[in-house]
Amino acid sequence: MLITVKRYYQTEWGDNWLEHFSVDHINGSLGHELKFEDQKLLANYLRMGSDPDGSWRIFKLRPDFNPADKVQVEDDITASVVLPSGQLNNLDPEYPNRSVKLVENCEQLLFQRPDDAIHRGFDKDAEADMASANVFISNFEPLTEAGVRTIVDGLVEFDKYTPPMKQLLTGFLAHPHPAYVVSSAHPRLVDGAPSKNPRYLQRRPDLIHPRETYLAEIGTRLAREIPSDRAAHFPVNALLSGRRNNPPDLAAGVPPLAVYNPIHYQELPELFMDMICSLTGKSPSTTGFGSEGALTKGPFNAMPGIIDVNNALVAAILTGYPGFTTAAGYIGPKYRVDHDNSMLVPELWCRMRVWEREAEFLIKNGYLEKLDDLEYQGRTVLASRLGYRITASFVDRFLGRIFEIPGAVFPEELLRPERQDLEVFVAGVDAIVEAQRQVARDYFEDGTIAAACPPIRALLHIMAYGEYEAMRETDRKFRDLFHRDVLLESDWYRDRIRAKQRIDIALWRRHRDSVKTFLASSSSCNGSEDWNLRLAAAEQQLARAESDSYIRELTGTIGADCSVVSRTDS
Repeated sequence: MLITVKRYYQTEWGDNWLEHFSVDHINGSLGHELKFEDQKLLANYLRMGSDPDGSWRIFKLRPDFNPADKVQVEDDITASVVLPSGQLNNLDPEYPNRSVKLVENCEQLLFQRPDDAIHRGFDKDAEADMASANVFISNFEPLTEAGVRTIVDGLVEFDKYTPPMKQLLTGFLAHPHPAYVVSSAHPRLVDGAPSKNPRYLQRRPDLIHPRETYLAEIGTRLAREIPSDRAAHFPVNALLSGRRNNPPDLAAGVPPLAVYNPIHYQELPELFMDMICSLTGKSPSTTGFGSEGALTKGPFNAMPGIIDVNNALVAAILTGYPGFTTAAGYIGPKYRVDHDNSMLVPELWCRMRVWEREAEFLIKNGYLEKLDDLEYQGRTVLASRLGYRITASFVDRFLGRIFEIPGAVFPEELLRPERQDLEVFVAGVDAIVEAQRQVARDYFEDGTIAAACPPIRALLHIMAYGEYEAMRETDRKFRDLFHRDVLLESDWYRDRIRAKQRIDIALWRRHRDSVKTFLASSSSCNGSEDWNLRLAAAEQQLARAESDSYIRELTGTIGADCSVVSRTDS
């Protein structure tokens, strides 16, 4: 109420502000909808999942809330590079990371599953995309003229569509060619039931709406005072991965995975246990509970998986980004949230100051609580694998920047899912630990454990067998393997840097020799100045790569995996 009054207050009112605000009388009593100058003040609300009875959980946003503008620049396939911060100009000085990761999208089209499009008018972007020309659509029902006529004649429901979808359907009735059209709210019927995996290829929003992308870059340039002839770098500054959870499905043989609260933080050992396992819950697009690795990532990668794991760990240690994960699907076995929570967290993170996002600050001030192993029916349940989770204090301080009553959004049952059903919680933790054990043993069975870097080798042993060289996951000696200073001083990291140097030397030698061969054999170049400049540039880069200072230049990057370099050199 105070925020609303301050928003509309004018100085000339003095103390007579109350006469400008009113409510109606309904059935002889005062109503609850506030008016300003006899005009109803509209409130904004946000859905945050569903209650156990299936009804939506709707919460009022603060009157001063405005959604963030988001520029999506990547989806599934991304190229990335890790560089020392000192080699890049004009980075945001608030971020303390000594190395940063830069990413670039490798896709022009994003393979989307518009889950919320089933609710007409809810996913405005999906409706606009699907109503446009030249869109690839999969698993939507081919509607005939009669089916579309029924949809359009249902005026109340039809009016919920956004204008693009309305125009598509009414235009089809006016000119029913070809014979079919699709509606964003009508997935294909399979065995009489709507498919749970409708898809379409979305053109990248940053390419379709270049103005927003341009404004984001120009705003950054102005804020950091970046000259127009220098690049504006946008490194990763937060790790906010999603995690699909599900309650138990006994009929399908799917164990529970809904053991996480809305946001978890995990230190690198626990985070990489999750990443190596790539565990997914029951999903419409996969075969069910289990590791996604072989199913979705294997066909795109000719390299052994351990190479990617090594690279990812070195990047994570060097950059020092704290790893947070958000719950999708379910929070506990009773509360379905789908992707509502996943979409809330970026709104929350951009309203937190840089130092408020640091795990050390959040833990020290009670905004994150650590999960400890628990005793259940005479045995130990490894709940510590779940890391840390947000507390009621976190909700009160940070969600209060979005919601009027933040505590109602994430009550105790959502912050501590074990209170919904302890037996299900224990079964979920057991399923996670067992899946991690099985995935880790695959690296021993296929022999790629031999290529694991020391921290990953120790981690895989602990995942598979519970210990490594008498160390367990809680031992300080083991956890120190994941610290940046220990990494930089290790022989194995220096070997990675030297391997990268050898690759670059071989690369620039090939470039130099190719230009020389071309100059010697081609009569058409006639000593072209352009080719001579190319030769000089190649020789300059070769000298740089061969110098001792190049090792220092590469320190702070991920280097190269030695097992790959040995094959390249041969």
